[in-house]
Amino acid sequence: MPEYYLYWISTALLSALYLMSAYVYVTRGGWVREILAELGYTAPYLVAFMIGIKVLAPVAILSRISVPLSDLAYAGIFFHLLLSGLAHIGVRKPAGALPAAIGLALLVTSFVTQNDARGVPSPYVLAAMR
Repeated sequence: MPEYYLYWISTALLSALYLMSAYVYVTRGGWVREILAELGYTAPYLVAFMIGIKVLAPVAILSRISVPLSDLAYAGIFFHLLLSGLAHIGVRKPAGALPAAIGLALLVTSFVTQNDARGVPSPYVLAAMR
């Protein structure tokens, strides 16, 4: 039973982190572009693309329309958070990697406990636990 609550709390916090980040990308696009340029990313389409990803990934996990789609969203978030944290560390700004580290902890907790809280189990959780 604690896994059920752990899943929903970690998933809600992870989703809130991503949705708040999308909100910042929408409302402060110029500032976000400056930060991305400091990290070495100058692609003009990146902000719009990331807004879509930061909204669609939590929706895929929370709605769980399809288990494979939900697992794909988990994988996408994992790589995004990992690369985001490494980008901040790479430019010697480790404080900027803190949200990514928190997000990774929430992501792992959510992924590992999802089968305890959801009706249709993910086959990848069992494989990851071995």
